[in-house]
Amino acid sequence: MRSNYDVLGKHIRLVDFRNKDEVTNTVLGISINKEFMPSVANVIGTDLSRYKLIQKGMFACNPMHVGRDERLPIALYKDDIPAIVSPAYFMFEIIDPTILDMDYLMMWFRRPEFDRECWFMTDGSVRGGITWDDLCRISIPVPPIEKQRSIVKAYQTITDRIALKRKINENLEATIQAVFKSLFIDYERATYSEFTEFEFGKYPINWNLVDMDSLVDVRDGTHDSPSPTESGKYLITSRHLLPYAVDRSNAYLISEADFRKVNERSKVEYGDILFSMIGTIGTISFITDQKIDFAIKNVGLFRTSQNPAIRHFILSYLKSEIVKKYIASYMAGSTQSYVSLNVLRKIPLILPSEDVLQYFEKQVTPLFAKMIENTHEITKLSDLKDAITTSMSSH
Repeated sequence: MRSNYDVLGKHIRLVDFRNKDEVTNTVLGISINKEFMPSVANVIGTDLSRYKLIQKGMFACNPMHVGRDERLPIALYKDDIPAIVSPAYFMFEIIDPTILDMDYLMMWFRRPEFDRECWFMTDGSVRGGITWDDLCRISIPVPPIEKQRSIVKAYQTITDRIALKRKINENLEATIQAVFKSLFIDYERATYSEFTEFEFGKYPINWNLVDMDSLVDVRDGTHDSPSPTESGKYLITSRHLLPYAVDRSNAYLISEADFRKVNERSKVEYGDILFSMIGTIGTISFITDQKIDFAIKNVGLFRTSQNPAIRHFILSYLKSEIVKKYIASYMAGSTQSYVSLNVLRKIPLILPSEDVLQYFEKQVTPLFAKMIENTHEITKLSDLKDAITTSMSSH
């Protein structure tokens, strides 16, 4: 162990302020992504004066179920207005901020290696929790405070850049959806004399309504469960879908043989669209990777790579209220959160006239290009953030 390592217990102490004066009724939980969030617990009729009052600069953690989630939900509270957390949470603060910086410590808590160490302490049992003494026994590097602050500054600069790029993408996405709505929902570009109505909307009488699979090859991924391997290709499921990428960080690897087998039915290519079929239905990912190193499971595949002239239209259409209403009509009364491949293939698709379709593509293509550029930059910046947290152990 390097000489600048120290046990965490020398630098943190428990605090226990209760909401006895009921200064707030804002109850927060902590996500496995280590961020505060509104509590999902039912607190109707609960005596909130028993809850712990957390203030700016304090940490809280949920010590339960580390064995199940393989992560310790822990977060640093940075809001000026106090909130309350469960009485079962640990709440603690740094003893001397001139020796250990709170943002530096939070960076350490975000390392996968930290979660792995916490998980080992639970013996891997599903209901296994971590004790305060366990947490205090964990060793962390404590370099000089100025070094800690320089690491935090570099990390925060990248974090801010990522947030900016994501905000730009949100604005670009809103612009694209506004253009789509104007042309294909509100029909503001031209005056149409007559419309044909159907269950989920309407369209000009000289346009057509077709099944999705008459224009796009629609498939789905494997429904099997290939075994995890030490090396190979990633297996992507619904929970790994991001708007213009896939999240490989929590996906496991499968063998090259299983990868080839899955791809016999559902090979993903640049420009395709993925659509979640189970769990949270309708999460959409537009594939912008030139090199595909993953296979898909329980995910719909719209092979728009085979028809680039309409892929932006199809992507926007899948995000529209028309498709949301259509999917909801199949989910009504169902006890399972699942849509079939046939449901996706039979999505009613409004097929506009060629001139309107070309106009839409001309308007949105540069916007999509900018979003893809931003997404690739976010990926690189996220890798750089990971590199910074990884290097903390060597300081």
